[in-house]
Amino acid sequence: MTITSEPDTHTSGQPSDRLDAAALLSMLGEMLLIRRFEERCAQSYQQAKIGGFCHLYIGQEAVAVGSISALRDDDPIITAYRDHGHALARGMDPRLAMAEMFGKVTGCSKGKGGSMHLFDKEHHMYGGHAIVGGQCPLGVGIAFGIQYQQEDKVCVCYLGDGALNQGAFHEAMNLAAIWKLPILFVVENNQYSMGTHIARGTSMADDLSVKAGAYGMRYAECDGMGVLKVYDCFAKAAEQTRAGEGPCLINVETYRFKGHSMSDPQKYRTKEEVAEFEEHDCIQRLRRRLLDRHLATEEQILDLDEKAKKLALEAVKFAEESPATPVEEMFTDVYSQPFEPYRRGEAAEGFRE
Repeated sequence: MTITSEPDTHTSGQPSDRLDAAALLSMLGEMLLIRRFEERCAQSYQQAKIGGFCHLYIGQEAVAVGSISALRDDDPIITAYRDHGHALARGMDPRLAMAEMFGKVTGCSKGKGGSMHLFDKEHHMYGGHAIVGGQCPLGVGIAFGIQYQQEDKVCVCYLGDGALNQGAFHEAMNLAAIWKLPILFVVENNQYSMGTHIARGTSMADDLSVKAGAYGMRYAECDGMGVLKVYDCFAKAAEQTRAGEGPCLINVETYRFKGHSMSDPQKYRTKEEVAEFEEHDCIQRLRRRLLDRHLATEEQILDLDEKAKKLALEAVKFAEESPATPVEEMFTDVYSQPFEPYRRGEAAEGFRE
């Protein structure tokens, strides 16, 4: 992966050229919110207020914000278990996201999904999914529904580079290509599948276009550390797919600053490597662009950060004060029409009836 110290420069004539200062500040605000939210998640996890697994999105904020900003509000998205950033970028209330992390009934999934299962039907966010690559066939199903109902939408399916080697990913790619479905497969290529570098675990890691070529599918790639680079890439890819040109595999080269999960000791990479990538933080790149082009003042940017910190703190407060998910909720949201005898412990009688 090639990293750059440029403050998000790009050639003229790109879709991002149409973004005004307000739009750029909005993107910066979203990235700051994700960063501050994740920092509070880490703190809460260390305080044992969050249980289970917790995968932070710190470092990858430009991917979710840049791509989702280039979509329409009703374009459905689906992702893997590192899903907090996507949910927030899609418009989920930070309080509902944090309450879900805390396992509270006020959470977006009533506290029954936790960190890896943030859903928001209202904002067309169809969840984080814990099984590696498991969201890919689901994304294809969503895209098939779009095609079947002749809707003007594009489904965006995010996955990590580790999912490139899962059978479900290849089955999904194959079917999407055969039916020319309106879907973008997005590889958030943060270089590591848990603790294994992509070069050690994926064939042709230096040229992922072959993965798309194997299925006759379009391919694109972009610098995932630059939010405008991501925006430009996705604006074009979504437009082409919406026009009927079929699916596309997009390789977004990014980097996570924290471990695979909160329990990751990170012995597979050096502190120097992490520090090098941190120097090219996506938030700082956009900040420098705004300041260099006199599109915002330092005071405006500090205000955005203070707002993000406040929202993150409010989310934690809301989660702490929310009631725990009651045991009765264990039996809801399983079947569209719950089989009542199971709830009453009368399964045998129910069958005999």
